[in-house]
Amino acid sequence: MSTSFRRKVAAVTFAVLGLSLAGGGIAIAQPSAKAPQETVQPAARGTNAQPPVTAESARTAKAALKANSTLVASTTIVVVNSNGTRARGTGTVIKYGTGQYEVIFGRNVTAGVFVATIGRADACCIPPAGEISVAPRLSTPNAVFVQTRTSAGTPTDLGFHLVVHLA
Repeated sequence: MSTSFRRKVAAVTFAVLGLSLAGGGIAIAQPSAKAPQETVQPAARGTNAQPPVTAESARTAKAALKANSTLVASTTIVVVNSNGTRARGTGTVIKYGTGQYEVIFGRNVTAGVFVATIGRADACCIPPAGEISVAPRLSTPNAVFVQTRTSAGTPTDLGFHLVVHLA
């Protein structure tokens, strides 16, 4: 019994020693030089609130719903230029402010899946780096709200591609 106990003690000792060395190795592997603060923490994001729905937006959304029939399952795409004009695809685009866009569709999209990426409308060049967020448009069941920002988090006008899938 004492031999079994000694083996267990030895195994536990080696395990503790191994974990201690591994933990110390991780601590040593951390870079000693601190990165500049602006690269560690992006700029303040500001508010994530959507601007209020305008009368024009509400009127356009209602007209689009009346004009289109409901589909069982569909995928809709739209490519939008940085100035808020639609390059191709389906939907009406309204630009609210710097980096703020609303895309209105002819059917209810609240139960849809929204995928957006920064992109250009032409076949030239790689788009600028940045970030994009997409969400259902508040108080408008047939619209999607899109925000674009620089990589530092500053709102900026960027072209984008949006896919809305309804199942």
